[in-house]
Amino acid sequence: MLVLFETSVGYAIFKVLNEKKLQEVDSLWKEFETPEKANKIVKLKHFEKFQDTAEALAAFTALMEGKINKQLKKVLKKIVKEAHEPLAVADAKLGGVIKEKLNLSCIHSPVVNELMRGIRSQMDGLIPGVEPREMAAMCLGLAHSLSRYRLKFSADKVDTMIVQAISLLDDLDKELNNYIMRCREWYGWHFPELGKIISDNLTYCKCLQKVGDRKNYASTSLSELLSEEVEAEVKAAAEISMGTEVSEEDICNILHLCTQVIEISEYRTQLYEYLQNRMMAIAPNVTVMVGELVGARLIAHAGSLLNLAKHAASTVQILGAEKALFRALKSRRDTPKYGLIYHASLVGQSSPKHKGKISRMLAAKTVLAIRYDAFGEDSSSAMGVENRAKLEARLRILEDRGIRKISGTGKALAKAEKYEHKSEVKTYDPSGDSTLPTCSKKRKIEEVDKEDEITEKKAKKAKIKIKAEVEEEEEVVVEEAEEEEEQVVEEEPSVKKKKKKDKKKHIKEEPISDEEPCTSTAIPSPEKKKKKKKKKEAED
Repeated sequence: MLVLFETSVGYAIFKVLNEKKLQEVDSLWKEFETPEKANKIVKLKHFEKFQDTAEALAAFTALMEGKINKQLKKVLKKIVKEAHEPLAVADAKLGGVIKEKLNLSCIHSPVVNELMRGIRSQMDGLIPGVEPREMAAMCLGLAHSLSRYRLKFSADKVDTMIVQAISLLDDLDKELNNYIMRCREWYGWHFPELGKIISDNLTYCKCLQKVGDRKNYASTSLSELLSEEVEAEVKAAAEISMGTEVSEEDICNILHLCTQVIEISEYRTQLYEYLQNRMMAIAPNVTVMVGELVGARLIAHAGSLLNLAKHAASTVQILGAEKALFRALKSRRDTPKYGLIYHASLVGQSSPKHKGKISRMLAAKTVLAIRYDAFGEDSSSAMGVENRAKLEARLRILEDRGIRKISGTGKALAKAEKYEHKSEVKTYDPSGDSTLPTCSKKRKIEEVDKEDEITEKKAKKAKIKIKAEVEEEEEVVVEEAEEEEEQVVEEEPSVKKKKKKDKKKHIKEEPISDEEPCTSTAIPSPEKKKKKKKKKEAED
């Protein structure tokens, strides 16, 4: 069995002399305790030395990517194919490539790893002709070259500088806010009115640095910093200020703080210009699409421009809103529509209902710009300008869609109706603001009682009227019955009964109140019957 061993000096191929000892994996390290023992296990068959560090770097970068270098391919064809023996390799991926391209059987197992470890420990004794000093120098040079390659170092495109610059810019903003707040609060004890008159922080600090004590405002000209109206207002406020008196030492400390604020503000301006220049040099299309700050924050969030180029458009859209995304997925609610890209100018120009749609389209175009900047050779921003123009046109169409109305045929656009303000002027009713009742509860109860009494009286009057009407009807019916009896005396008794029955029915059909009991009005009293009998006897 042959062993392929890579060193910083060159390729080494060893021949295994005693394969039986390889079966004991746990005790294999004992065979490499000394160079003499190691030479009994393996023997150097061929050594291919690198000419310089560049050749070594090319060979090792190929090995890291799982490829075969031309120099290695020649060695394997020349030595391994002639030996017709299996080849032990340290990397399984490399073994698969060798087997595929050169049709050689490769072995990768824990035994091979232990064998490689033993050869590495006794490398000076196993590879003759290579001095330890030369080996150490080659190792150091190859390590530096390999590190530069892994970092993809380039003087023109250094996205690491952008990451550091945007992080420093955010830190400076936080520190400036703290310093300015402390400065306003500190000087506010001496001259509180100045903070309300001058709103700009940098101008406020410059005024303090120039004047100091409020007594000096009357004799100091501030025309370079303030307008005439504001200057007059400041001087008038200084004369009648309600602030406390402070010592010169306090004023000196406040002025020192103002100096720090002014210096940090100037450095921040310089840093922002530097960031703009670096973004236009490294990612010009991204800068055109979303701006310097948003583009730099996206690169910083991803780690580098290459890492950002590997992200999908949907990932770039919500980059920076990871907490909200996972919270929404956990609670099964709506996921966020935008992250850092929300601060882009195109998203800010759109209306709230179109922000999600515009952010999705902007993320898709931004990913194209990122990949063009990361992998393209051209450094122009033409593609970014073109895509931005398309997005702006799309945004105008979305905004105008609400104004236009499609006609009934669906072919032509109807004219937009002219807006006319038809709303009536309404006056404010202050009575609705009062939470107190308009009248007391006692009055309400009394009013309800009065209403109940009125309804009861009305009901009683109605009952009395109904009773009076019923009595009048009864009297009329009785008189009619007496007259008919006098006229028709000779008729048969059956006819009289029928008439009485008809009269009873007629009386029953008349409306009588539900509360009064129903009484028959056609039945005469016994006294009336006696009178009738006396009248009949007198007539006879």
